[in-house]
Amino acid sequence: MLRLSQGSYWHARSDHLVRLWPGVALCAVIALAAVFVSGIHGGPPMLYGLLMGAAFHYQSHDPRTAPGVDACMRVVLRLGIGLLGARITVGQIESLGWATGLIIVLAVVSTVLCGVLVARWLRLSWSMGLLAGGATAICGAAAALAIAAVLPQDEHRERNTLSAVVLATVLSTVAMLLYPLVASALALPPLWAGVFLGGTIHDVAQVVVAGYSLGQEAGDTASIVKLLRVSLLVLVVLVISIVVGRLPSKVLAKKATGKFSFPVPGFLVLFVILVGVHSAGWMSPSLQQSMAATSRACLMVGVTALGMKTSFVGLARTGWRPAALMFITTVWIALFVLGAIEAVMHF
Repeated sequence: MLRLSQGSYWHARSDHLVRLWPGVALCAVIALAAVFVSGIHGGPPMLYGLLMGAAFHYQSHDPRTAPGVDACMRVVLRLGIGLLGARITVGQIESLGWATGLIIVLAVVSTVLCGVLVARWLRLSWSMGLLAGGATAICGAAAALAIAAVLPQDEHRERNTLSAVVLATVLSTVAMLLYPLVASALALPPLWAGVFLGGTIHDVAQVVVAGYSLGQEAGDTASIVKLLRVSLLVLVVLVISIVVGRLPSKVLAKKATGKFSFPVPGFLVLFVILVGVHSAGWMSPSLQQSMAATSRACLMVGVTALGMKTSFVGLARTGWRPAALMFITTVWIALFVLGAIEAVMHF
């Protein structure tokens, strides 16, 4: 009897993997094509993945590929976010000093709050405010995807997430080109120029490009400051997860299902564990590089699936308000960090 039950279990699991395979393979192929196009023409690979995935939106409704696309958007994407922890150590964060750390923490908190308040002013949902504020404050597309993973499921979540990811990527690219000119015009020293770039530009890749365009010291500082912002992702998402879990509708849903739900998302646990392992020196450089590459691959596949799940026709119906929201939060964090730097330099 036990052998029969085990055989039935593995047979069911294999059938499930067979159902997922077409959609997963499609997402992987489109993601590879996006990376290839990005390598030839330049530009953010995630943006190409979103756009190319959206061209195959009809496949997200096809019974043959829909299960795999859903799995990529949920499981693969969250795995990529969790593996980001392999890039960060506690020592890197401590090397910044308390003043820089305080500036970044206050900038992140105030920007998330700014997103929620401005969303309310623009008559957008509070969830859109969290997505915009979190994407701007922490690490662009990856933060928006992580926050979306713990938000309540509704008919607007995928569309709002895609809006935040696309706008964060576009604004991050503009900031990559503009902010080094701002730092030079203000005659910021290399250290503080790095703090400004690392503390304000959305995506990691753009921070690296902008930072090293001003020299080695500015580039190193910008990279570490950016990693500090990424490390705050776990705290922000955890707080949002706890708050969402206490919403009345969410409580009723848990009671109705009768299932136990772990209060901390699994990908956040993985993130924290990897930060600890890397900080303790238990991770070899080759393993760290492998995990970083795996994280990028998972994020690309997950973002491609997100693009496939969302129609740009529906995205266009959101109007100008999400763009205005993202622009305001981007300007807010830039002015906040610049003001804090000027205050510290003249203290």
